[in-house]
Amino acid sequence: MKSFTNLFGCFKRNPRQEAAAPADQSTAGASSMGAVASGMPPPKRPAPTDSPGPPIENNVDAPGTPLKDALKQANSAKVAVFFTGTEEEKQIHEIQAILNALKDDPNVENPVEVPEIQKIQVSGFSKKAIQHLTLHNSWPLIYIKGNAVGGLKELQTLKQDYLKEWLRDHTYDLIVIGGGSGGLAAAKEAARLGKKVACLDFVKPSPIGTTWGLGGTCVNVGCIPKKLMHQASLLGHSIHDAQKFGWKLPEGKVEHKWGHLRDSVQDHIASLNWGYRVQLREKTVTYINSYGEFTGPFEISATNKKKKVEKITADRFLIATGLRPKYPDIPGVKEYTITSDDLFQLPYPPGKTLCVGASYVSLECAGFLHGMGFDVTVIVRSILLRGFDQDMAERIRKHMIAYGMKFEAGVPTRIEQIEEKTDEKPGKYRVYWPKKNEETGEMQDVSEEYNTILMAIGREAVTDDVGLTTIGVERAKNKKVIGRREQSTTIPWVYAIGDVLEGTPELTPVAIQAGRVLMRRIFDGANELTEYDQIPTTVFTPLEYGCCGLSEEDAFMKYGKDNIIIYHNVFNPLEYTISERMDKDHCYLKLICLRNEEEKVVGFHILTPNAGEITQGFGIALKLAAKKADFDRLIGIHPTVAESFTTLTLEKKDGDEELQASGC
Repeated sequence: MKSFTNLFGCFKRNPRQEAAAPADQSTAGASSMGAVASGMPPPKRPAPTDSPGPPIENNVDAPGTPLKDALKQANSAKVAVFFTGTEEEKQIHEIQAILNALKDDPNVENPVEVPEIQKIQVSGFSKKAIQHLTLHNSWPLIYIKGNAVGGLKELQTLKQDYLKEWLRDHTYDLIVIGGGSGGLAAAKEAARLGKKVACLDFVKPSPIGTTWGLGGTCVNVGCIPKKLMHQASLLGHSIHDAQKFGWKLPEGKVEHKWGHLRDSVQDHIASLNWGYRVQLREKTVTYINSYGEFTGPFEISATNKKKKVEKITADRFLIATGLRPKYPDIPGVKEYTITSDDLFQLPYPPGKTLCVGASYVSLECAGFLHGMGFDVTVIVRSILLRGFDQDMAERIRKHMIAYGMKFEAGVPTRIEQIEEKTDEKPGKYRVYWPKKNEETGEMQDVSEEYNTILMAIGREAVTDDVGLTTIGVERAKNKKVIGRREQSTTIPWVYAIGDVLEGTPELTPVAIQAGRVLMRRIFDGANELTEYDQIPTTVFTPLEYGCCGLSEEDAFMKYGKDNIIIYHNVFNPLEYTISERMDKDHCYLKLICLRNEEEKVVGFHILTPNAGEITQGFGIALKLAAKKADFDRLIGIHPTVAESFTTLTLEKKDGDEELQASGC
């Protein structure tokens, strides 16, 4: 009889791979529109998992403190140094000498106390594990107040006044700047571990004055209201489908009431806002509704809405301020347009709407607005869903066009107001953009009138007003914090999670996981990292797109086209047969596999109703390195669309004719 490992090969777990982002300070690492489930393009830099996994410690005859105990000691000590042998004693003496030089004259008020170094000897295996955990290769490795600093060289680069201030006592163990999903998760976890925590949250109004409560982008202006409005759109279709299934509807036109939906959504969000405040109080986290800015290496100036400033200090800081929408530099854009920050509180029905941008935010909003009966056009500069699988993006475009939406190619150059908006009705605006004349081939200005213009061209980490430059936190060109894991590369007591951390997916669950794991690592000495690879995601377009792993383009680039085999098919959901939904012609799925690794599945993609629910379940298969054969021997649930993944036999090849779906 085969062993369990042989029988269930896909469940053989490899050693854990290495782990694991502000205009306003409430987004706290939450992603923008599709935070809870929507997908984001992969990070521009290689994912953290490209490096080898952590070594497994060998405790047989290994000298030194066991890894688990060593990490806990380093986290609880004021100053600790990991070392492996006596040959490193000289460097440890040099480290102690640098610290001793910080001592104040005994007559100085509140002199700094320089502690003796706690020396922690570890084995060679533990050394590799600690270096993997911290991404610090310097050795001996210094920890100050539980923060990995690096070696002697890194200690010498720190400003002496910064180092001296670091050794002093501060009001809080941790200050979190940003009260969104990631920031709240981190604050509560740190408090659970017995730390004194403050969480600052303040929303700067959008250009048209929209603001919101505690909870960040996801809860207030992202995935939660988006998913509810997506559901409202789907229910509109279900009403029409019901007649095909024998339901008799009242006579007259079925209409959607925007105001009723908006109020219901905002009531639900308000209940969540209140719940977060209660949770912080129960966890003994100090909630401060003020805008935080560094005015010293360990000092935050918190300014409330009355412009009153309070100064607070901490040993560590977590930046979890998230993103806000970008605006193009064209006349009238901030006066006459809205973003996803404003849409869900819009006091009037949006009317004829132009969605600007090819992002998932743009497509999701366009989809649910059209589903509620509004005339919607999407204008894009080039491709849809940059960073996602482009075969799937094109299928989404074709479906949305068949669904009744219009697509224009171009970039708006100016916006003019024709009628001013009121609290009861939208305004009217003329939007201009260059378009190629199909007869002459020349570019010419065209224009169209719209009631609402939604800007969705991307989001940016507005970290300029947080004072990061003041203390020397290194940022990328996109203003995100450059990190060694989640730790700033230049200021070791500053951390970042979620959308403001360079190179990580902009997703709410990522920020939540990263926040909790980071707190356990820096406060409890946990040998634990957030895994940023193979994250299942979904774009909530009218026909939902779920994916996990690599796109075709990325798979070809990483492994070579000849080493990739793609299994695909189309399908017809049973629910769409009687109702004769047009969507049935657009449902599609595929698995991207490696030929030379027993057809290991490296990409999972599906365009279907309820894609989020399906993708979340199958995501575990990719995390456990499933092969195509594992999908084949899984018995499907009938009749479901997900069972199609258990019967894939068609290989996708260049030049193949379009597939045609059939029933069961």
